[in-house]
Amino acid sequence: FFSPHISAKMAAAEQQQTEKGFQKQLGVNSGFCTQKNKAPGKAGLRYYKSVGLGFKTPKEAIEGTYIDKKCPFTGNVSIRGRLLTGIVRSTKMKRTIIMRMDYLHFIRKYQRYEKRHSNIPAHISPCFRCNEGDTVVIGQCRPLSKTVRFNTLKVIPSGSKSGKSFVAH
Repeated sequence: FFSPHISAKMAAAEQQQTEKGFQKQLGVNSGFCTQKNKAPGKAGLRYYKSVGLGFKTPKEAIEGTYIDKKCPFTGNVSIRGRLLTGIVRSTKMKRTIIMRMDYLHFIRKYQRYEKRHSNIPAHISPCFRCNEGDTVVIGQCRPLSKTVRFNTLKVIPSGSKSGKSFVAH
């Protein structure tokens, strides 16, 4: 009854199932569609989109096989509101990072600034590889959980600094 082409797709989909509930992309019928290349997306059975705002869709989001409904590139999340930049403090949670954002607060009485910081939890898609110390750009989205209201849009590895860096002579 099944063609080898469709059963191979179903086997690939089974390898991605790591959660209790069946994970599937919104609007893509992986096991039920018999037509070739008639699914959402630009290249076949994988749905992806551009978030806009000058951020490129990662190659891993287009060619990867992960399923993440909270991913801004392959899921059902739109980016609107604030864009923040900071340094990754923790990557211990599953698909969530803690970003430290440093800023200056003006004290009117003394006409001076003081340093302050805030830790912001943000969802990170499996298409990004992120370590502590990396710089990330996050964008505001709808609430994804009790504390998470931001989504990672870009990861700049800590090894590639474009500014000043120490050079040993």
